[in-house]
Amino acid sequence: DRLVILRCIRPDKVVSAMQNFVIEKLGQYFVEPPTFDLAACFADSACFTPLIFVLSPGADPMASLLKLAGEHGFSGDKAPQAISLGQGQGPIAEKMIDDALMDGTWVILQNCHLACSWMPTLEKICEEKVVPDKPHPMFRVWLTSYPSESFPVSILQNGIKMTNEPPK
Repeated sequence: DRLVILRCIRPDKVVSAMQNFVIEKLGQYFVEPPTFDLAACFADSACFTPLIFVLSPGADPMASLLKLAGEHGFSGDKAPQAISLGQGQGPIAEKMIDDALMDGTWVILQNCHLACSWMPTLEKICEEKVVPDKPHPMFRVWLTSYPSESFPVSILQNGIKMTNEPPK
């Protein structure tokens, strides 16, 4: 009853009050986000599953991702290929994906939200090339993007989505 009244009087305080209610009734465990486990996300993936980092301000998953790559033997000439998308980078990214599909390496496409006009091409690549039985079993495509209207829904539906809070 108090939450309903609070919503009418002070809607800005409802989230905090709701968290306190959940803590009181269910426990602290239910309001704390799970720890970020990149290795578990990788283990859940397959060569045809895009891995998508939904970015928040201040968060940068690259260090964790490169560390994971090293742990899986991707270093030196097998190191992940990374490109920050933007003006004119689409064709380069497509070539990187084509090469990695054959070699079984990783491609990291950063800042997908900046390449709105190239997103339909990325969607087509994922639908036609990054499919079961085509890529090398070790191939992975990693994408980073802030939430964006132009990000392809089919990639979101078929991918593994991750988010990580920046350090405080």
